[in-house]
Amino acid sequence: MNQELSILHLVLNASIVVQLVMLLLISISIASWAAIFRKLFSLGKVKSLNDAFEREFWSGASLNDLFLAATKNARSAGPMERIFASGMREFQKLRERRIADPGTLMDGARRAMRASFQREMDVVETHLSFLASVGSVSPYVGLFGTVWGIMHAFTGLAALTQVTLATVAPGIAEALVATAIGLFAAIPAVVAYNRFARDIDRIAIRLETFMEEFSNILQRNVGAQAAAPAPAAAQR
Repeated sequence: MNQELSILHLVLNASIVVQLVMLLLISISIASWAAIFRKLFSLGKVKSLNDAFEREFWSGASLNDLFLAATKNARSAGPMERIFASGMREFQKLRERRIADPGTLMDGARRAMRASFQREMDVVETHLSFLASVGSVSPYVGLFGTVWGIMHAFTGLAALTQVTLATVAPGIAEALVATAIGLFAAIPAVVAYNRFARDIDRIAIRLETFMEEFSNILQRNVGAQAAAPAPAAAQR
């Protein structure tokens, strides 16, 4: 009885539709685990790059020096550094056009940083919707396999004159395996989605805070330039 009701035996003796459902769910589970590990690595890298740039930013280095470094390392830079580069680039372009209005300078820099922020968040949120779909759809796919398996089992029992628990149990058990596999695919995806969503919210808050702090620095710079002749390099 134990051998007949082993997981492998139940899978191999399930109907073709249930086997296809199981294969689909196993493939989805493998893909979701791959997405989870990729997201863990990418979010860890984003946090590390943001930490490194923030330490450098508040170390007292010149804004122009930071901008030159960010321009050279554009491909390997983190989201915070790219947002800084976007705002600084727009700020300098407007100054090169001899625009002296503080409101115009600040609005241009903020719009550039906001656009860069949206692009960075789109990249950070990659694969998150896939995990949400796996977590919400997999149990229903498994349930479909279970319902189909139970229907198939009862159809086979219709020809029997005497039905016992021993004849019903294998068909019901092989159908329930589909639901188990669906939950196995869904639960890690839901847990990972909630974890990553919280981490991404923290990254977004941190980037928005940096944008406000950098805007304040630029505002002070514009105010200093309006009060006196501007130096060659941007100051804190």
